[in-house]
Amino acid sequence: MRHMTIWSCVVAAAAAVLAVTPKASAEDSLKVAIAPRGAWDTAAPELGQGAGIFKKHGIMLDLTYAPVDDEIEQQVISGGAEIGVGAGVLDVLRAYATKGAPLRVIGATMTGSANYWYVLAASPIKTVKDINARTIAYWKSGASGQYDVFDLMDRYRVKARPVLTSGATAAFDQVMAGKIDVGWASPPFGLDAIEEGRIRVVAKASDIPKIRDKTTAAIITNADTLEKRKEVIGRFVQAYRETIDWMYSDPAAPKAFAAFAGVSEGVAQRLREEFYTKEMLSPDNIMGLSAVAKDAAKAKVIWAALSRKQLAELIQIPDSGRAKANAKSGGWFRALSPR
Repeated sequence: MRHMTIWSCVVAAAAAVLAVTPKASAEDSLKVAIAPRGAWDTAAPELGQGAGIFKKHGIMLDLTYAPVDDEIEQQVISGGAEIGVGAGVLDVLRAYATKGAPLRVIGATMTGSANYWYVLAASPIKTVKDINARTIAYWKSGASGQYDVFDLMDRYRVKARPVLTSGATAAFDQVMAGKIDVGWASPPFGLDAIEEGRIRVVAKASDIPKIRDKTTAAIITNADTLEKRKEVIGRFVQAYRETIDWMYSDPAAPKAFAAFAGVSEGVAQRLREEFYTKEMLSPDNIMGLSAVAKDAAKAKVIWAALSRKQLAELIQIPDSGRAKANAKSGGWFRALSPR
């Protein structure tokens, strides 16, 4: 009888261990939609997973790539993805403010812009001042690309003639054909042409304060997902932060990006050193949303600028000092009042 009692205890203990161990060792899975594929500013989930950073935080990412950023919020709204990386801020504002979409911003993907303007190598345009009365390409009327052109002209007090194009490739083709004087691109697009001496950079968006000081793309989730998986979302954002740190400190990062994006290591290194600063990719660096909302209202993307209450509901960033935040407020997340 005693042997049976001991054996029962052993079996019960073993069953308890087996029941607990899978839960303790299992990783939480998150479906993440990203746009675009192969860009340095949206590469953190891919690179961080490859480097084992998300695994360290107990997270396994199921990554999918959308062709354009305005498809991301639809995936997050529908539940097809739990997190979206690279969602355009204007698209998020429009979905939230005009359609009542249950979106929440949990971080920034990009603050400022790595876009640049270029001309043919043989062009008589040598400086920004020389674009007066010249044609200059922009993309997607009503999106930030349009305002970037106006901000460029305002910053340097020049009057160019904006021409709508369907994208960077179309702009490049028209510049090469001599139909447009000044093209625009978002790296890595065009870096090979720069290295080959076919085009020259005449201006960078990062030199223009009105562009540099505005968040243009965000990390988003669904309000229901945030409510149900708040702790997991918090770990995701912390892993994202650590991945950005790694991308700017480890020589292996450009090599990993080059293999992922299908570019040379030289291009990858150039992206990190010349076009994207670490601050631009910080998930905590939400800036200028009031100005963005005013632009959106002016362009009738939304009906009116968002109130502070709406912004506090929309933007909820996991606190990096989680233990301290929990002790003070009992929660993982803090609302942000964007500048």
